Amino acid sequence: MVYAVVRAGGRQEKVEVGTIVTMDRVKADKDGKLTLAPVLLVDGDSITSDAKSLEKVVVSAEVIENLRGPKIIIQKFKNKTGYKKRQGHRQELTRVKVTGIK
Repeated sequence: MVYAVVRAGGRQEKVEVGTIVTMDRVKADKDGKLTLAPVLLVDGDSITSDAKSLEKVVVSAEVIENLRGPKIIIQKFKNKTGYKKRQGHRQELTRVKVTGIK
């Protein structure tokens, strides 16, 4: 069993070949391919976490779709002053499928 822990949009995700991950919006090349930076690699009984060894490891993925997350409402209120503020936010996301760990 081979899996890796990769940096994905400010977070770390455990991925195997075929895993679909939703992360912060990333730019891919024109073919929709991108590489993810590994933090840890587990290949059967061997565990690799050394930075020099991980430079040789390539985790490749392809973009499935770009999407937006759910709407989040931010409300601020100060009592007795009449101060009210309402703001919304939707995070830009990318859904990718891991195609290979080498």
